[in-house]
Order: sequence, then structure tokens, then C-alpha cells
Amino acid sequence: MVEREPSQAADPGHVMSELLSIHPRNPQGRLISRAVAALRGGGVIAYPTDSCYALGCMIGDAGALERLRRIRGIDARHHLTLMCRDLADFGNYARLDNTNFRLLKTMTPGPYTFILHATRELPRRVLHLNRKTIGVRIPDHAVAQALLAALGEPLVSTTLSLPGDALPLDDPMEIHERLRNAVDAVIDSGPCGTVPTTVVDLTGANPVVIRVGNGAIEQLVR
Repeated sequence: MVEREPSQAADPGHVMSELLSIHPRNPQGRLISRAVAALRGGGVIAYPTDSCYALGCMIGDAGALERLRRIRGIDARHHLTLMCRDLADFGNYARLDNTNFRLLKTMTPGPYTFILHATRELPRRVLHLNRKTIGVRIPDHAVAQALLAALGEPLVSTTLSLPGDALPLDDPMEIHERLRNAVDAVIDSGPCGTVPTTVVDLTGANPVVIRVGNGAIEQLVR
């Protein structure tokens, strides 16, 4: 492993992050509550999903969103993702017609991100700058689901891939070491892979696969 300075994404005024060891299939409620407290306190966390580790913050927190973008080295022209617990969350924040709803019902939960037109419920700062769209997905991971259930709303998220890295980070200890001054909590549930989601654009007449990733595309290619 190549040694890197942890300060590359650090915030000098930030307190060292908490490392929470949470079971990947049977998450401990008290530790999930601590991660939720960090989020509600304006924090950014690193957490596992069914494709890669992700960074997440609350929808309404402008400061946390700016920190998340700064850690990732992205701007408002990069699609963020709403990590949702179920399809009901999709309907609140993204526009779904009947055809897309049926497609999503067959493909979620799973390692797919769907690009959709956003509803007015979402702050403009969360949306893609030019398109006013948002990525949405439902993870098939017990820890991510427990986190979303306890929080009671979706998480604004992005794959935990740092500037200059060839692959997303997968080792929770490395994540904690490199981001110890940049995030508020790191959930250690073991490795979860380095292959990001398959991304599907549903804003047009037909689904368009814009990135082939962890999810199979047979249902999308006809």
C-alpha cells in the first residue's frame, strides 16, 4: 500500500473522527445511533454500502455538503446520490412515471444509481448544476439500511474515492487514517468492494446506461 499523508483531505479545525466497528449483518443499534448523532450534528460520515464505501451527510446541511464535496474534490457539476431506504423515499425527491417505477421495483435494492429529475423538495445546492437532476439508489446492505432507518430520511452521498486515487477506498482502517481530520465518523463493517454502482439515466424516453459497474445491465439493454 502506498503511504499518503492523511492531511490531503483534512480540515485543520476538525476534531479526529470516531471509528465505529459495526457488524455487517447485525448492526448494533447503539453504534448506529452514534453515527446518526454525528450526522444530525452537522457531520460527514464514511459508511459501507453494497458496492463501495460512501461519504454521507444530511440533505439540509449546507456546511456538511460543502465539506463532502471538498473531501471528494468535486463541484456542483458532479452528480450526488440520495441513498434511500425504499421506493417511498424516491417518490418524495425524484420524479417517477409508471414505467420507471416498475423498472426500479424490479432492480432495487441493489448496486444501481438512477439519474432522475428532482422534485422541489430538494435544495438546489444538492442538484447537478446544469441538469437539475439527482442520483437515487437503495442499498442492499444491512448497515446502510439500519443507518437510513434510524435517520428517518435519505443521505446525500458519494462514492468514497479520493482525488488522485485509482480506486475507491475499501479498507476502513485506511479510511480512518486518511480522513481522521476530515469526517466525523467512520463505520468499520469490513471491506465492501471497489466496484461502484451501475449508473442508469432515466431522464429520457428510454433508460441509458452511463456507467457499467457492480449491477448487471441485462434488464436495461433490449
